[in-house]
Amino acid sequence: MKRWLPFCIIMLSFMFLSGLAYGDDIKKHASCKYCGMDRKEFGHARILIEYDDGTTEGTCSLHCAAIDLALNIDKTPKAILVGDFKTKELIDAEGASWVIVEGKPGVMTQRAKWAFASKAEAEAYMKENGGKLASFDEAMKAAYEDMYKDTKMIREKRKMKRMKQN
Repeated sequence: MKRWLPFCIIMLSFMFLSGLAYGDDIKKHASCKYCGMDRKEFGHARILIEYDDGTTEGTCSLHCAAIDLALNIDKTPKAILVGDFKTKELIDAEGASWVIVEGKPGVMTQRAKWAFASKAEAEAYMKENGGKLASFDEAMKAAYEDMYKDTKMIREKRKMKRMKQN
């Protein structure tokens, strides 16, 4: 038991410090620089990328995170965090259980991609809403596959909005 105490203290300290580093991500990145969406409003889909050079970027969604990762090809992500769909708390994107739902819109996409802290939560969501379980890599691949049609959809929606305003 005594051997576990230092390990537990270190892990709790790491978790606490990580919470301080990422707890104010919405204050630091209030809106997505790619689409302008309010990251607090879309806390269940927001992404925080921390690069190895110490810079961070907050996006509203996996779609906009994919744009950021593509534009910053020479930067290496140190951590990628995502809002848990249920709690909106930031969790490790690579360790999350992702659900991809065909025909159900997500944030900035026509094919929803949601992250859950636990596989059980993801399975409970799928039981009610359908979808398939996926890894982070599979969800990111789907985001890149959807990029053209999602960007086209966003462009058309913005065009219609501008027409209504004029």
